[in-house]
Amino acid sequence: MAGELFSPLHLRSGQVLKNRIAKAAMEENMAGDGQVPDEQLFTLYRQWAAGGTGLLITGNVMVHAEALTGPAGVVLDEHAPLGPFAEWAEAGKSGGGAIWMQINHPGRQVASDMPGVVWGPSDIGVSLGKHSSRFGRPTAMTAQQIDDTVTRYAVTAHRAEKAGFDGVEIHAAHGYLLSQFLSPLVNKRTDGWGGSLENRARMLLDIVKAVQAAVSPSFAVAVKLNSADFQRGGFDAEDARQVIEMLEPLGVDLVELSGGSYESPAMTGRSTDTRTQAREAYFLDLAKDLVTTSPVPLMLTGGITRRGTAQKVLDSGVAVIGMGTALAVTPDLPDRWRGGREADRRMRPVKWSDKALASAASMAQVRHQMRRLARGSNPRPGTHPALALITEQRKQRTALRRYRAWLAKPRGAA
Repeated sequence: MAGELFSPLHLRSGQVLKNRIAKAAMEENMAGDGQVPDEQLFTLYRQWAAGGTGLLITGNVMVHAEALTGPAGVVLDEHAPLGPFAEWAEAGKSGGGAIWMQINHPGRQVASDMPGVVWGPSDIGVSLGKHSSRFGRPTAMTAQQIDDTVTRYAVTAHRAEKAGFDGVEIHAAHGYLLSQFLSPLVNKRTDGWGGSLENRARMLLDIVKAVQAAVSPSFAVAVKLNSADFQRGGFDAEDARQVIEMLEPLGVDLVELSGGSYESPAMTGRSTDTRTQAREAYFLDLAKDLVTTSPVPLMLTGGITRRGTAQKVLDSGVAVIGMGTALAVTPDLPDRWRGGREADRRMRPVKWSDKALASAASMAQVRHQMRRLARGSNPRPGTHPALALITEQRKQRTALRRYRAWLAKPRGAA
């Protein structure tokens, strides 16, 4: 799978990515009224599309209206109007690249002040020490709730294709619901969804099958998977290897490797594990091991900011390099690389000792840049993380009031 950054990649679905550079999913939390995309997201994605990226993957879109990662999350379920999503897809494809929708359920990673449901494979809550109360206490899902959730993923994928998206990425990383089912630390079930890795992976595999049955063969289906959870006794690289082998017979197009969760935020470069202390390509060492046995093309995300690092990742056998923060700061970075230039600015680092708070501030900084791009302004990566976090918290309070009011209204069929 090794190749030059600007060489095309042919996928199993028949889809061809114009180059090996992907904008990885970043949770925008920028939904408009009715929890649907609006002009902010259209403008943002037109900027990324114009920057030369071969693949844009949206921030996570929720499959369940009562379970959101944040109050300004986008929801695509059976009731959502398709018009705004069609415009979002059009914006993402305006530069000649592909756009995939990342689809997700937060499971237990739901803030305690959010309405709706907090579900998990078991009733084990998020453990963040003094910050644990920020998250709701989950209830263990029933078999019916699991089956209904599988159906929700299929409905969202089907409607994403109708709206014009080129594919979906099923989010099974970063401690969200499917990652929770995969984790032996969180999944303590004693039925067919717990115990062995085969059982813990059952929900993910059922969702992949249901999604593929709901979309056309040319519609890409990918999975985002942790290379490791970076928690002692948790989902590890050997588990990831086995899950990738389980996914291969199902015909998935791509597996994106990342790592961590809110409890160990390796995806922001801050974890409790020394294996992610590299300043760039956090998960490359783990990916090098997985790529030697993976029967599925792999995408690696996490800390990639320079062309030399990106090519090093490709040379290891990874098929696609994913970038998030780097593209929030420099949306035309792929075109710069093609012209022999690098980014001329970097995000201000967050060096706080409180890892949970530092992770939240890092994500707030990224959202601050995305909002500036969505307004047509230039990014301002030197913004102080404390200011970004305070601004984010204010916006979330406003969005929470709006989401509560929306959720309380009856919704008919779209």
